[in-house]
Amino acid sequence: MGSSSFLWNFTKKFVTFGIITVTVSDRYVTVVPVRGGSMSPTLNPKTSSSAGNFSDDYVLVEKFCVDKYRFSHGDVVVFSSPLNHKERHIKRIVALSGEWFGSRQNYDVLKVPEGHCWVEGDNAAFSMDSKSFGPVRFSYHLV
Repeated sequence: MGSSSFLWNFTKKFVTFGIITVTVSDRYVTVVPVRGGSMSPTLNPKTSSSAGNFSDDYVLVEKFCVDKYRFSHGDVVVFSSPLNHKERHIKRIVALSGEWFGSRQNYDVLKVPEGHCWVEGDNAAFSMDSKSFGPVRFSYHLV
């Protein structure tokens, strides 16, 4: 009898802890691994000399104030990829809604649409960013 009571109490605590963890990570805070070299040297600055691989950095993403936060130039943001919503990207904001922006690779001048921002990685040679998929919408993609 005592063994089944212990098992039942352990299961209840484990399930409760799991539900709280999922709720907190979904709504308030989560840890996101940074993979690849698109944000190097800011994130993942070291490479393995033999394989050329980047060691992962981890970023604590606080989601509590996203609705009220006023994004500005230079902010590093985490967002869902417009090409694959299961992927997360970490990039730096280089232009905000309504601003004119000069593209470095082909010298075009673009205006960022309202409700969007233009993001780029710190390491342009290894970055899949707004140059690849266009401006990122604030309300939907930003975590």
